[in-house]
Amino acid sequence: MPTTPTRTPTTRTPASDAALRRAIEPVGADDFLAGYWERKPLHVARGEPGRFDNLISARDVERQMSEPGLRAPGFRLVKAGEKLDQRAYTVDLPWRPKPFSGSADHLAVLREFERGATVVLQGLHLTSTALAHYCRQLEGFLGHPVQANAYYTPARSQGLPVHHDTHDVLVLQVSGSKRWLVYEPVFELPLKHQRYRPELGEPGPTVLDVVLRAGDTLYLPRGWLHEALTSEEDSLHLTVGVGVITWLDALRTVLAECEDDVEFRRSVPADGDGAADLVERLAERLGPERVTEVVRAKFIRARRPVLDGQLDDLRALPGLSVDSSVARRETVIAELTDLADGRVALVFEGRRVVFPGHALEELEALVGASGPLRLSELPGRLDDDGRLVLARRLVREGFLRVSGR
Repeated sequence: MPTTPTRTPTTRTPASDAALRRAIEPVGADDFLAGYWERKPLHVARGEPGRFDNLISARDVERQMSEPGLRAPGFRLVKAGEKLDQRAYTVDLPWRPKPFSGSADHLAVLREFERGATVVLQGLHLTSTALAHYCRQLEGFLGHPVQANAYYTPARSQGLPVHHDTHDVLVLQVSGSKRWLVYEPVFELPLKHQRYRPELGEPGPTVLDVVLRAGDTLYLPRGWLHEALTSEEDSLHLTVGVGVITWLDALRTVLAECEDDVEFRRSVPADGDGAADLVERLAERLGPERVTEVVRAKFIRARRPVLDGQLDDLRALPGLSVDSSVARRETVIAELTDLADGRVALVFEGRRVVFPGHALEELEALVGASGPLRLSELPGRLDDDGRLVLARRLVREGFLRVSGR
């Protein structure tokens, strides 16, 4: 049977559980993964106003609601029991060569908010530096994609009716308060396209009835039905969603690789005989190391660069010397691998940068470091000029930052 090219992982970027702990402590990360992840909800009551304000605040959302620049799909309005047409609160602003489509009609947005509509800021991990960093740190620890939306709901209102999410959710209550009613799943661990619909079943008895206050957290595994209602005050919460890579995703990827095996390319006989042999051949490709590699590769390829401060780093390159210190960007999730031809590949954020094998030790140190490193103190065989060439390349690629500038 054909095999995949030799690819031996050597070093991965270290992961921190700090972002997860910020959401769930005093529960520990290990206890959370063993007892709650994909299993049952977790409610952490803190009463700690301001705990999440440096991620987003009510003032941040209100500013966006009334300042230029707010555009769909970066926001939408939702209201329980009603379908709000985006065309009723957005306009297309004339411009050449193309209009600014989906721009917020601010008076209409504020009018709907007064009438009880929730303002949803979507994809904040793509537009907010603070949330891009937070989500990326969570991704580094969990090994699954993470996204963030904000929900700003006026007093005495409900944004969405009973539903389940198709991703695991950490609800971080930023300001105000909101009552959450949680019900057992009627469809366990749904995939992304398996959204809730009443035909799946009505909610059963309430299993959790809690009020989230500023600084509190609620974890809901995907599939758990829920609804939320505000009190006599406006409420802002973040939903940090974890879109897990499932066994189905891994199997589909490995199965696609089977096209290099002629036995999988043969026509299916009328009697269907031979499937068991193919399952056995597929199983040979599904060892734990291979599955881990497939999942990790899929995950790393899809990470989007977070390049805040990159222009300043490029400006600092002319002054870089072997006495300078550099540090891996804290948002980079990377893997360094040995290739069969003696070279090494640095894979991160959808890129694959290949280096000669004699740079391996320097690269291992840079990938595995948790803080700044002085170029002159790197291990390995490169001379001073070689280390400068390596560092400049990695800064330009967005992998390293220049420290102390």
